[in-house]
Amino acid sequence: MFFAKQVIGGLINVPPPRRPVAYAEQHESDEERQFRKVFQQLAGEDMEVSPNELMNILNRIISKHGDLKTDGFSIENCRSMVAVMDSDSTGKLGFHEFKLLWNNIKKWQAVYKSCDRDRSGYIGADELPGAFTAAGFPLDQNLFNMIIRRYSDENGNMDFDNYIGCLVRLDAMCRAFKTLDKDNNGSIKVNVQEWLQLTMYS
Repeated sequence: MFFAKQVIGGLINVPPPRRPVAYAEQHESDEERQFRKVFQQLAGEDMEVSPNELMNILNRIISKHGDLKTDGFSIENCRSMVAVMDSDSTGKLGFHEFKLLWNNIKKWQAVYKSCDRDRSGYIGADELPGAFTAAGFPLDQNLFNMIIRRYSDENGNMDFDNYIGCLVRLDAMCRAFKTLDKDNNGSIKVNVQEWLQLTMYS
């Protein structure tokens, strides 16, 4: 419960409510307008980013960063990221959903590089606790061990795509918990249908 309250108490970014495009464009900063132009080029006519489009975008970008060890973002990894960021269940990311994901990836990329002290391109087992704490997720030992088993290689090293995929999921699960924790007491009660909806599309 301490972990849930600590992580959820203000560290989680919640996507802003969707507004009509005309309203949004009138009230955007210059930076947001610039980002919207880039998003329009990336997303195409439907103005949404599919898992395939996300995979192509991310892999194009990381190909320019030789200091990041990665096998590339797989379609499964990108489906999972879209699912956990997809607040309106369209199967694609709209502008605000993509912007939140993009900002998080940029922030976590900086954390990844700063925590890779030996410049191996990986986050080593000894560097991982600091990398998660710096990203806003101070994990208890049990959860940390589970994450290592799921996202690291046999030596305990985590590459960039697995680090980002893990943090996107962790962030989204915390946001989902916060939404369900109506009285903000650090615990929730869900029925089997709610549990399946929460876990199967993520």
